[in-house]
Amino acid sequence: MTAATRTPGEVLREARRKDSRAKRAKVVAVVDAMLTSGDLITFTGVARAAGVSSWLVYADGVREHIEAARTRQQRQAARATQAHPPVGAASLQTELELTRADNARLRAELSQARAAVQRQLGHQLDQLGSADLTARVEELTRQNRELRSEIDGLNQVNKNLERRLAETGEDLNAARTSLRRMIRAENQRSVVD
Repeated sequence: MTAATRTPGEVLREARRKDSRAKRAKVVAVVDAMLTSGDLITFTGVARAAGVSSWLVYADGVREHIEAARTRQQRQAARATQAHPPVGAASLQTELELTRADNARLRAELSQARAAVQRQLGHQLDQLGSADLTARVEELTRQNRELRSEIDGLNQVNKNLERRLAETGEDLNAARTSLRRMIRAENQRSVVD
């Protein structure tokens, strides 16, 4: 069929097919890049990185490629960390709660340490010379920086765990939606037959 004899509907269908092939190719390229770079491959993460809908990453042909890449990535992770069991959503939630509790404890300790330092410095001002005070202030400043660094590290771990938990929830919701669609389609096929 030549371009002159094609109907507008055929032109539109061909454009949609071409767009679909381009989006699928982009998803495959993103999955391969994530696998190469070691980024965690999730359906939501792939959809976001490729700039496509979450529905497309669950479509036939694309879903299988992502699942194969996830399986490959999990095998690589299992080989790299044989001693550590895989992390599940419940484990992530528990780790998140523990991190939050540690953060609260560290904040309380920091507050108590500041109050103790202020009291101690008040007593020492009368007893020590300026050289001793300078050395003590430097030591306390260093300890304060270390505590802040530890808090920052725990806050980063907390943020990472919250992000991973959110992605796991998104993946679960997308998988449920996809499963509902597949069941609905199968039921409709059964009714038609």
